[in-house]
Amino acid sequence: MDSLVKFVQDEFVTKKDLPEFSAGDTVTVYYEIKEGNKTRTQFFKGVVLQRKGNGSSETFTIRKMSGTIGVERIFPVNLPALQKIEVNKRGKVRRARIFYFRGLTGKKARIKEVRR
Repeated sequence: MDSLVKFVQDEFVTKKDLPEFSAGDTVTVYYEIKEGNKTRTQFFKGVVLQRKGNGSSETFTIRKMSGTIGVERIFPVNLPALQKIEVNKRGKVRRARIFYFRGLTGKKARIKEVRR
């Protein structure tokens, strides 16, 4: 049963060309919003907390600070409204999922940048 689901996902779901990014990276995600009969592009810039899943069911979580409130958003990789992803900074973290980042404030919430 699992192999059948995997086969259908691989055959019929279109793959998007996304840049290579991982937890700790600062990215900007551009996605389309439909309001009535109009569409507009909105962006969400923040730190990637995790990438989860594989294949067509893969998702990634981004966290940004809006004033003093932390806002997190989960994006599916194969979201049709997803237009592009820009990697702004590469971060050096030791974990694949940096949920400890939620509790950090001020200078402790900085992630060391990796120059590539």
